Amino acid sequence: MICHSNNIHIFDEIDLYQLNSNRPLLIIIFVLYCIVTTIAQPPTKIVYDSAFYLAHKINTPIKLDGVIDEPIWQSAQKASNFHQNSPYDSLPATGRSEVMVTYDDKYIYVGAKVYNTIKNQPYITPSLKRDYRGESNDALVIELDTYNDRNNAYSFGINPFGVLREGLVSNGGMMGEDLNLAWENKWNGQSKIYEDYWTLEMAIPLTSLRFNNGAKQWLVNFYRIDSYNAEKSGWAKIPNQYSLTSLAFSKPLQFEIPIQKKGANISIIPYTSPNFQKIIVDGKIVMKNSVANGADIKVGIGSSLNLDLTINPDFSQIEVDNQVTNLDRFEIFFPEKRQFFLENGDLFSSFGMEGIRPFFSRRIGVSYDSSTKLNIPTNINGGLRLSGKLNDKLRLGLMHMQTAENSMINEPPTAYSVLTLQQKVFTRSNFGVMLVNKQPSASSQFNRVLGLDYNLASKENKWNGKIFYQKSIEDFKTKNDQAFGTSLIYNIRSFDIKNEFSVVEDNFNPEVGFVKRKGYQRISNTTNWKFYLTNKKIVRHGPGIDYDFIQKPGKGLTDYDLNLLYSVHFRNSMLLFVKFRKDYTLLLSDFDPTRTNGLKLKANQSFHYNSVSVTLNTDYRKKLAAKLSSKFGEYLNGQRFNIEGELSYRVQPIGLGGFIFSYNKLNFPSPYKSAELILLGPKFDITFSKKLFFSSLLQYNNQINNVNVNTRIQWRFAPASDLFIVYTDNYYADSYLSKGGAIVLKATYWFNL
Repeated sequence: MICHSNNIHIFDEIDLYQLNSNRPLLIIIFVLYCIVTTIAQPPTKIVYDSAFYLAHKINTPIKLDGVIDEPIWQSAQKASNFHQNSPYDSLPATGRSEVMVTYDDKYIYVGAKVYNTIKNQPYITPSLKRDYRGESNDALVIELDTYNDRNNAYSFGINPFGVLREGLVSNGGMMGEDLNLAWENKWNGQSKIYEDYWTLEMAIPLTSLRFNNGAKQWLVNFYRIDSYNAEKSGWAKIPNQYSLTSLAFSKPLQFEIPIQKKGANISIIPYTSPNFQKIIVDGKIVMKNSVANGADIKVGIGSSLNLDLTINPDFSQIEVDNQVTNLDRFEIFFPEKRQFFLENGDLFSSFGMEGIRPFFSRRIGVSYDSSTKLNIPTNINGGLRLSGKLNDKLRLGLMHMQTAENSMINEPPTAYSVLTLQQKVFTRSNFGVMLVNKQPSASSQFNRVLGLDYNLASKENKWNGKIFYQKSIEDFKTKNDQAFGTSLIYNIRSFDIKNEFSVVEDNFNPEVGFVKRKGYQRISNTTNWKFYLTNKKIVRHGPGIDYDFIQKPGKGLTDYDLNLLYSVHFRNSMLLFVKFRKDYTLLLSDFDPTRTNGLKLKANQSFHYNSVSVTLNTDYRKKLAAKLSSKFGEYLNGQRFNIEGELSYRVQPIGLGGFIFSYNKLNFPSPYKSAELILLGPKFDITFSKKLFFSSLLQYNNQINNVNVNTRIQWRFAPASDLFIVYTDNYYADSYLSKGGAIVLKATYWFNL
């Protein structure tokens, strides 16, 4: 049965089964399209600035007060002449910046003088809380590529108020998402504000970094976020089409005397955590008290490898996930936030492509309770992870974790093991292999996955992509258990294009991975054209096209979407994005589009439907800012109106108040169920000082019938050492009866030996 709307559908005459029978033709068209579109215009020559920074070694430690009055700062080379990345990469930075670097046997020191463009220029910070991110801040950041591979780097930043942030850059920093600020390490920095400028000093322990002892050179870039001028600039000139985190353009940081890491490199981080849990047993509330104790141990093996050990880890202080309204037929991906899994995390998390991952660390220690529709923790008894460089071109990742039994959902104790090797080839590309094993204790059953990746990254960042192959291995399945695919991105100033092709077979089953759907073949493309304006309210605008075709062997074409896009980037940081979309869906199983236990649409029904979506991000520099989007039009055999977004109000520097919301009105013809799906999430981040923080998030979600409360107090009483008080609770949204909750106290302390 094919259900049509009253509109004219230009693709209604497609012979789906003919497309399926001509699968090789789709592949040929895909390859030809890649070739034609990438040679359609000659590439723009990017001039690489070969200047370097020479750091001198000192014998007297820097007094870390944010005042750059030590003699070395006066005589050190000044990294200046910053270039804009946005809004206009053809211009120098509006405000001048001077950055200096020096070092001794224990620290890398960074000093800087960051000039204003007007006297008493206002600065923006979302709060005094560590690890700020987003557009609404001023900052100066240093990126250290300690292996000169232009693929991975450490990122350390500070703002005029002395608030710190640290992170890891992976995948060459191609996109802003490749900067992970959840990583944490022990370092310090101070800043000071003057009338015409602000200054800073950083001290980064060598024990926090991995590098080759005796190295004469690293790669470095410094970049500045200037909120007053809505501008981003860097010492290395990075074209506008690339993220400011891109490592392809970093410059040499040379050491006067080869840098050495001396002494023991061992950190011990014990914790204790009394907790008071409220659990529901046979409909009755039962209180349970307990005390958890454990520790993380970090051991530097040589200067390039790191051994992480964890004993009875506890992640109760981690911020809860922001809930979403799910109108899709498939599982939603939530990112990893737990500290143990983050350092060198790209060695484990980047295999495959979006929606096809052989390993997903959230499968370890997080389980799904089908009765409450919530993710619940499963205790991890312990684990180890060895990661880093074996030599200049070969990286190693080895992980083994052991979980305890989870009697609430009848989950047995389970062992998880992962081995990855990544060999650098050419300038920035690499080849990787991964082996994953999951095996319940005292059982001969197992689930294993082999993954192979070739990651392409050209010298000047124009070409990026990958080819991957994965195979799952189980006792009784010997065929149709593979996944493979390729992606190719070509990005220059005037346009960018991304092509993808992937196949996931029916029996491919990576139990420790993430696969959005199985049994399909997919081809997709996104192309954007970019037109630049100068001295205008609009900086950049341009149209785009996007398509995605999915077919299933034996069924033919099961899904496609065709999109016309247009984006407008404003000088004041606003963004407007419009999309006109046409969908086709053939249901392969019964499906309730509201996910609220209504009458399901039957399998083998097909639907054509059209919609429009609009996204608007307002000026982030204003105290009141918003990210808004709306989607309206047809949805399967009905109608959908959606509006969602986030409102935030900044009370600087005390904190940030916000409100996340999502409203979906779904109308379907009788006898199918219509619904109004509401998700509300007021949240507050209050900083009493740079050491004491309060955050609270309330989430109401009537789709999963849940109200979640999460409140956290954090006191950073010493560097990288904290006391947390966390209250969390879940209730049924229709009756407000409790699903269970807890109050947790947790204290951690970071010892360096």
